[in-house]
Amino acid sequence: MGSASGNLSRRSLCAGAISLLPAAAALLSAPLLSGCANTPATQQSSDAGSEPSTGSTFAFDTYCTFTVYGDDSAPALLAKECARYDKLFNLYDESSDIARVNAAQGAAVTVDPATLDLLEQALAFCASAQGLFDISIGAVSTLWDFSAGVRPSDADIANALPHVNWRCVELDAEQATVRLADPEAKIDLGGIAKGYVADRLCELIERETHATAAVLSLGGNIALFGEKPNGEPWETGIRDPNDPGGASVVGTARVDGGSLVTSGLYERTFELDGVTYWHILDPRTGLPVQTDVVSDTIFCPSSTLADALSTTLFVAGSRGGSALADAREGTAAYFILQDGTTAESSRWQELTDFRA
Repeated sequence: MGSASGNLSRRSLCAGAISLLPAAAALLSAPLLSGCANTPATQQSSDAGSEPSTGSTFAFDTYCTFTVYGDDSAPALLAKECARYDKLFNLYDESSDIARVNAAQGAAVTVDPATLDLLEQALAFCASAQGLFDISIGAVSTLWDFSAGVRPSDADIANALPHVNWRCVELDAEQATVRLADPEAKIDLGGIAKGYVADRLCELIERETHATAAVLSLGGNIALFGEKPNGEPWETGIRDPNDPGGASVVGTARVDGGSLVTSGLYERTFELDGVTYWHILDPRTGLPVQTDVVSDTIFCPSSTLADALSTTLFVAGSRGGSALADAREGTAAYFILQDGTTAESSRWQELTDFRA
């Protein structure tokens, strides 16, 4: 269950992100959706007479870039907010809200309102995900180290799995506290946090800036604010997962707003004893997901939902994932499969005007 098939083991595999070009290059072409969290590569086109301001930062273990029309001060404000959210949600920062909850051994922990809000949305999604998405996956995910190439033993995974149960996460909205009813459980928001932040950043732009439009790219999540200055749809290229350089696309989605999130099996991986492991884990097994999908891209009005779905649909596979996308209004999915073919949910073309 924990290994890639023989043909996949030859690939450089990763999970769950979009890459970005540095800000200086961000005006050259359309945003590029890829599944790799740590490599710069998204590009944004400018429109004559409406030059955007750009900025970038590193947060959530990925590059984040901002292209904003109408307010030169907005990129710095967005970078500052990314740092704030990263400090709240970072599983590996001992002072973060999530790390403090995980370390509390069942005691209630007071958290920031944003943390409580994210957890409320995440738990609601878990309840609808049929076991395919679970924010308490931290009990298992923290056993893996994809940077150092550490695979936990089968026994360690088996011991941790009983503690993967989102129902043990207890929220008290009145007291603004979070408690883990199972002291050995651990929250890991890696499958939903960037989408949540992207939505909050769009709200911040509307509330506190004079910006008329923006493209926000948070390592796998593109969120679009406002109308493109030339009145045309926003264009986002979907990366070809078989291109090691990450420059080729399989096609371009054309949308008027919303969010596009891609997850893929490309780079955050390691090989051990001839087997390649990637970091999208199945919460039912604690092992890298076994799927017919190499890359999936989700379109949805909510970046929070698109982020969570991008992981969930990977676990579900293309057939089950298409059904899950079809069950949600305004949502569509595009899959690149291991055999080189593609699949899409019923509304993909309608919602994205996708051009291969």
